[in-house]
Amino acid sequence: MTDADRTEHENENRNENRNENRNENQNPNQDESRNGNQHRHEAPQESPRQHQPQPNPPQARPLPGPEPASRALAVPDLSLVVLIGATGSGKSTFAARHFKPTEVISSDFCRGLVSDDENDQSASGDAFEVLHFIAGKRLAAGRLTVVDATNVQPEARADLVRLAREHDVLPVAIVLDVPEQVCAARNAARADRAGLPRRVIQRHQRELRRSLRHLEREGFRKVHILRGQEEVESAEVVMERRFNDLRHLTGPFDIVGDIHGCRSELETLLGRLGYALVRDELGRAVDAAHPEGRTAVFVGDLVDRGPDSPGVLRLVMGMVGAGHALCVPGNHENKLGRYLKGRKVQHTHGLAETIEQLDKEDAAFRTEVGEFIHGLVSHYVLDGGGLVVCHAGLPEKYHGRTSGRVRSFALYGDTTGETDEFGLPVRYPWAEDYRGRAAVVYGHTPTPRANWLNNTICLDTGCVFGGTMTALRWPERELVDVPAEQVWYEPTKPLATEAPGGADGRPLDLNDVAGRRIVETRYMGRLAVKEENAAAALEVMSRFAIDPRLLPYLPPTMAPCATSTADVRGEADGGYLEHPAEAFAGYRADGVREVVCEEKHMGSRAVVLVCRDETVAADRFGVPKGVSGALYTRTGRPFFDDPEMTESLLQRVRECVEGAGLWAELETDWLLLDAELMPWSLKATGLLRKQYAAVGAASGAAFPGALGALEAAAARGVDVASLLDRQRDRAADAAAFTEAYRRYCWRVGTAAADGAGESAGQQPPGLGALDGIRLAPFQILAVQGRSLAGLAHTEQLALIDRMIAAEGARAARDGATAAEGAADRPGLLAPTRRLVVDTEDEASVAAGIAWWLDLTADGGEGMVVKPLRALIRQADGRLVQPGVKCRGREYLRIIYGPEYTRPENLKRLRIRHLGHKRSLALREYALGLEALDRMADGEPLWRVHEAVFAVLALESEPVDPRL
Repeated sequence: MTDADRTEHENENRNENRNENRNENQNPNQDESRNGNQHRHEAPQESPRQHQPQPNPPQARPLPGPEPASRALAVPDLSLVVLIGATGSGKSTFAARHFKPTEVISSDFCRGLVSDDENDQSASGDAFEVLHFIAGKRLAAGRLTVVDATNVQPEARADLVRLAREHDVLPVAIVLDVPEQVCAARNAARADRAGLPRRVIQRHQRELRRSLRHLEREGFRKVHILRGQEEVESAEVVMERRFNDLRHLTGPFDIVGDIHGCRSELETLLGRLGYALVRDELGRAVDAAHPEGRTAVFVGDLVDRGPDSPGVLRLVMGMVGAGHALCVPGNHENKLGRYLKGRKVQHTHGLAETIEQLDKEDAAFRTEVGEFIHGLVSHYVLDGGGLVVCHAGLPEKYHGRTSGRVRSFALYGDTTGETDEFGLPVRYPWAEDYRGRAAVVYGHTPTPRANWLNNTICLDTGCVFGGTMTALRWPERELVDVPAEQVWYEPTKPLATEAPGGADGRPLDLNDVAGRRIVETRYMGRLAVKEENAAAALEVMSRFAIDPRLLPYLPPTMAPCATSTADVRGEADGGYLEHPAEAFAGYRADGVREVVCEEKHMGSRAVVLVCRDETVAADRFGVPKGVSGALYTRTGRPFFDDPEMTESLLQRVRECVEGAGLWAELETDWLLLDAELMPWSLKATGLLRKQYAAVGAASGAAFPGALGALEAAAARGVDVASLLDRQRDRAADAAAFTEAYRRYCWRVGTAAADGAGESAGQQPPGLGALDGIRLAPFQILAVQGRSLAGLAHTEQLALIDRMIAAEGARAARDGATAAEGAADRPGLLAPTRRLVVDTEDEASVAAGIAWWLDLTADGGEGMVVKPLRALIRQADGRLVQPGVKCRGREYLRIIYGPEYTRPENLKRLRIRHLGHKRSLALREYALGLEALDRMADGEPLWRVHEAVFAVLALESEPVDPRL
């Protein structure tokens, strides 16, 4: 149903629906008790025809004259049972005999709770408040509840009926109509009631008599009247399963989305699902069975708009009748059913076409259709409660409940009261707030493709509008779809738009990220994003970031290891601010025994999304032709201004993935990589010129002259030795500072190919426009359908080593025919050296420290220490830091300044407050994992973007940038 359908239906039938809901609350055989065709799987104690509505159900209306001496009292297994009878009629004895003690709430007991006297009538007001509170809590928890009180007054019963309706359960009345003398004798036999005046019993009896014929109109869905002691004593309470309760059916199921008269596509879809069609003598499909015993489940909207609604009905009714399928009603069936009953409805939104098609069928078929629709149940709870199927969706509080309100939501959903640009009502996004255990599968709202969202999925993919017809295999959670044969009906609102996220039917919205936000994550629960941080992120995201469709992840910040508090090597010229001993000790304290030390490349953090080809990028990410992936910074900005440069790099990575055989091995058409892109100067040119080179240039200009003057003064006998030594040390520190950042800077592209600006750290040319650029991937974050963030880091690096080896093999092949020496030129991909350390083995720890010292002595930035296994938690359940950086002494000159190693400076700098940085790193890590999981689960773009945006917003939190 489109939103226009809903508007039209609500406008023309609001009063009629209100009356129908009122009738449903009064008639015990309506709503969830009206399934005349598909109860092969339900309530085995009754035959199917017993579920058809009856004008005067014998168990629901008191009839004059004597009733049988023994009878079964049908009570739904989730209901509010109200015992009605005069004092002394035996209600408490009856309740104790037929119900569990915990199911019964007695007014006398509640009166005793509040007053210490069960007969203190002055405490009745408080007692009934307690009774209603307890009953409400039980009903909210889905527990059968029995109220043991006289309940002979209409106002007392009205409160209980209202309570049942609030919790969407059926109110059931059991009346104990016992003679006055029997009640009097029983009260006289009780010491606490021996003095009860006879007039009280007489008043109760009069009020009971006045109530008997009005209980149904008061809202009781079942009314059982027991007259006399013999009937009370011989009665048996029989628990009935609700007709929406099919938890005993475990499938497997094939759940089919909205059909709308597209019979041919339905037959094709059933064939793809493995069903064998059964046809009648005229060749019409009248049944379909699966050889493996699977059951089809239809989410409604079988009719209207399409070319053959009768054919769809004939097939679905045949499958349901044969026990091969279940079906819930859609709003279009509801409207057709009202038409077939002779109600006045507007022949719009496809109903006119259905009526015209049905007029060609015989009267018997139309009658059968009316009975079938009338017998449909609003929703089903299946597979042990793990699966709920309905038409328009259903919040968790309505699962398994029975009321007109539940039926209305299951048929139509809900709206916010607003209208969109097409003049259609905006639907309330109940699925965005859903957190239930049961998977909810529904249709109703056309969407370009089916996506899981908070354990819910909409299967209406607009077949009648030219989209697809989709089915979900359960419990496999596999989607199967077939394309529409043509556009059968032009939609009022396009299925998809060009806006980011429009291919999912839900474009990105400012309200998704603006203001203070709470993001639910699987690894750290609810994480808050401050309003001011969101505003800062919005500025970056809207002005500078790449297309959000290609931005499924942002890497988290990384905290440094704990500050080294001593000179670990005993050197006289100062100690270390960061040292691996602290990193190993920290992880050992967290219970992590094995860690991997990875070489830290001095470049810029880069995320690479590489697709197998442009078609994959267009189909999976919805981007225009000519784009095969993305290369972006840790703030979501494109690395290169030139798209051709990006495509050249992606092509090189693509070839390496192909050469390593990872497309097939990982069963994917795209990869998401976390990496470092070098040189640092490639993206930090402005920072280098304004901040670092300026210091180097100033020191290079100032110190030679100053030293020369001081040396000349010393030669003349002036006592400047102390000042001269101090200035020489400063000049040495400045030179070390300049050398530190120069190691990470070299020319790339044409300048590199010409050999300009080569330095000891520079790589020779060999990649054309990419000459001098090195990409060091260190993690495969995600592939099609799954996140790989939990894969051990050594396994991750082994996969990446294969990519690097594939590039080397290709270079060797090319070198055989290319210019001499071409095969010796470095490729694009750079390896990441690593070492595994046992934090509880002193020799292993010492080897790790020595390895780090060797790395940093050669001018390396340092290393990152990570738990060997990912996603590690501490004993208290908190996440362990996913990695800590341990930077070398010379590299830290860039961060803390040329003279930071002097003892007086180290003493001051060792006072570092790392708590906020560590908290920030963990929160961003959890949000990144959440984004990857949402993408792997196939959730819509706005859901993935919510977590990505939150990472960027947290980057605005104030924290020492040197950390």
